[in-house]
Amino acid sequence: MSWKYIASCWNHDGDPVHLLKICDSVTQFRQALKDNPRFLQEKVVHYFKDNTHRLTLSMSPDEAYLEKQVKAEEEKLQKKIQALSESDKKDIYEKGLELLSIQSQTQDASCLPALNVSDIEPTIAVTHVEMGTAGGVPVQYCEQPTNGMVYFRAMCSLNSLPEDLKLYVPLFCSVITKMGCGGLDYRQQDQQMELKTGGMSISTSVNPDYSNMDMYEQGVLLSSSCLERNLPDMFHLWSDIFNSPHFDDEERLRVLVMMSAQELANGISNSGHMYAMTRAARNLTPTGELQETFGGMEQVKFMKRVAEMPDLTQVLRTLPRIKRHILNPLNMRCAVNATPQKMSNAAGQLDNLMCNVSSNKKDRKPVHSNITERPLDPLAPPGSGPSRKLVAEPNFKPCQMKTFFTMPFPINFVSECIRTVPFTHEDCASLNILARMMTSKYLHGEIREKGGAYGGGARMGGGLFTFYSYRDPNTVQTLSAFRKGVDWAISGQFTQQDINEAKLSVFSAVDSPVAPSDKGMGRFLSGITDELKQAHRERLFAVTDKNIVDVAGRYLGIGQRTCGVAILGPENDIIKKDPSWVVK
Repeated sequence: MSWKYIASCWNHDGDPVHLLKICDSVTQFRQALKDNPRFLQEKVVHYFKDNTHRLTLSMSPDEAYLEKQVKAEEEKLQKKIQALSESDKKDIYEKGLELLSIQSQTQDASCLPALNVSDIEPTIAVTHVEMGTAGGVPVQYCEQPTNGMVYFRAMCSLNSLPEDLKLYVPLFCSVITKMGCGGLDYRQQDQQMELKTGGMSISTSVNPDYSNMDMYEQGVLLSSSCLERNLPDMFHLWSDIFNSPHFDDEERLRVLVMMSAQELANGISNSGHMYAMTRAARNLTPTGELQETFGGMEQVKFMKRVAEMPDLTQVLRTLPRIKRHILNPLNMRCAVNATPQKMSNAAGQLDNLMCNVSSNKKDRKPVHSNITERPLDPLAPPGSGPSRKLVAEPNFKPCQMKTFFTMPFPINFVSECIRTVPFTHEDCASLNILARMMTSKYLHGEIREKGGAYGGGARMGGGLFTFYSYRDPNTVQTLSAFRKGVDWAISGQFTQQDINEAKLSVFSAVDSPVAPSDKGMGRFLSGITDELKQAHRERLFAVTDKNIVDVAGRYLGIGQRTCGVAILGPENDIIKKDPSWVVK
């Protein structure tokens, strides 16, 4: 129980001890329901329907809000300026120069307590997994102290899905567990999921290969958890979702579509830098276009269009087509995390689930003929465990594009992505250290402290070196800061202490605690084994100043990089007049 809940009662002269007696309250509630089956209905009528003590508040947006805000701020500024004396103006100017000077100075951090790189463990802890099958479907079993919980995941490949259906996949994922299944309507389904599970969800998953940037896995990830005693009930719900999902309630679909479209629209102002990064990466790797389709501005635009449709019949007809391709045991691999005592029972229950949905199996020729199967355990014999069905695009040609999205808010989200190397490449570790060091030692000062953005920096992942800024008042100035950050790295204007701090920052993420529920999931999703992680770890330890200067010049320098740029923000006359930008 939250202490805030107790404090609220206590602050208003309530008895905090009484609130802790939860069992007494539950017993009293159950007895009230037993005495009067309409107990809750009567409370709703009394406190909501027939309660005359209410306040109705209506709000409507002002279309000229931003213009009024800018005008009011300008008037306030002019009023303040007019009230200043010449000495005040001189004092403000001198303090501004002093601030700029202080911001440009290198601070001495040697007086602060800190870890040393030598304090970091040289090896990682190995996560033991076992490979097997259930009903012919490959399974990864990972025994963990899950405290009586069972965690189930399944990756369903999208390789057989026609291209014209891919825009609908995120919508399918968001509604498939919320429209009812089997003999349950959507309310009953939701109730059973709440009673018997810790949640059931389906989401898109696009994972680049760890050694080849022109290969990737595309799929949807099924995730759920439950108490060990509820495992049959959870798998029964999945069985009904596989075999008999409901796709006949247009009104329910409309509600879900409106909710999803609204969430996506709201997400732009909260996480605009993620949308900018996704868009900037669109044309750099084969996964870029797919990630933009599933979770970028293309998906936002698509869901807005669907939400405005007067008739959703065509969408309802599309969902079963997607289901036939995705929820198919032929296209699946699974992972189970459970306690050692219950793993055999979980394996048996999973086998029953796969047998129950085996009727979905059909011979299908994949749309992609360039499929490569890569086992998660390279030492395991063929067919003994999960394998990733990778799509290969050997003829992919990255290209540069600069895109500006005009948005109705006064700040910008800026990103620049550069194609570099995959996870197992020897230079990946140096680029990782460079990203962390550049963020803390250069970009933070230029973008946040001097530029006034809420945040900004660089990151390395998925074969891309990505710059970004968050809630930024600037656009082209920030892009210039990104380029100057590269020049700063190439010129070697950093110390060994800077490198050590960057390594500590990287290792803090690499060595962050992993919950028992997530053990082995990196291997399951991306195919990155403990051996590959250890090799990358050793390369991180070995990074030197020469390595950093070298990779900065070879991958990020002018003329050496294939990059994409994206900005989300208010109208910008400079960008609008620049023909190199695509304005949307």
